Amino acid sequence: MKKLTLIIIGLLCHTMISSCKKETEKQINPEQIVKKTSAIALVSWETVIPTSSFSSFSTYWNNLYPWGSDHNGTARMRTQNIAVSAGVLTFTSAPTSGVGNSVKDPYLPIHYYSGAVHAKAIPIVNDAYPKWRFSAEVQSASQVGTWPAWWITGADSWPPESDIMEFKGSTTTWTNTYKNPSGGWSSQGHVISSPGNWHTYTAYLTKLNATDVTIEYWIDGTLKATHTGANFVGKRFNIILNYQMEGSSGSPGPTGTTYMKVRNVHVQKSATL
Repeated sequence: MKKLTLIIIGLLCHTMISSCKKETEKQINPEQIVKKTSAIALVSWETVIPTSSFSSFSTYWNNLYPWGSDHNGTARMRTQNIAVSAGVLTFTSAPTSGVGNSVKDPYLPIHYYSGAVHAKAIPIVNDAYPKWRFSAEVQSASQVGTWPAWWITGADSWPPESDIMEFKGSTTTWTNTYKNPSGGWSSQGHVISSPGNWHTYTAYLTKLNATDVTIEYWIDGTLKATHTGANFVGKRFNIILNYQMEGSSGSPGPTGTTYMKVRNVHVQKSATL
């Protein structure tokens, strides 16, 4: 009986040791570690425009709009109305008169000189890079007649367009996507507490299918809206920051000098979803 007991105890110990060995092997399986490491590498971002880009302005940015000095408001953009200091890009809008009308539809009279810039990088959402991230910190004017914006638009044709931040004469910023699947705008307004303080405005564009993208709009780290952008895939985009005046932001605009400030613009792309 004593011998039988010893045999049973020995079998139990062998079973316990085998079980512990298998559990340990399961926990440190090298193949699983390799797979996890590979997955982390696959979702990493590649920087297209670094947060320090304004300190090397001519490397990453061009002055004015891609099409020139005028757009759809009453401000004409000039090199003299932008400046960079300590990594911060400042747009200065100042009243003017006797300049004539804008050369762009709706051909409004020019009431201000202001500033605009566009990136030298031209993003394309495609199979090679199906996911893009656009982020910037902005101090924005918000009184009637001020129209600051941070946006991307078709470089070769319009639409499409994605407005990551657009203030139109109030403390509400707008996230807009054109063209949505129905062929028009998707728009949401978001009230910002103290727009003149630094806030972060971010958009993620993710390839949805052969033609469309999903766009997530984030403000200060919070998801605010999700849109579908039709016919975005394969299109070249201009990246634009500008301080336009009046037009859709109302009139009359400010009688004195006002400012829009931007820092830490960061554009990234990912080879995987």
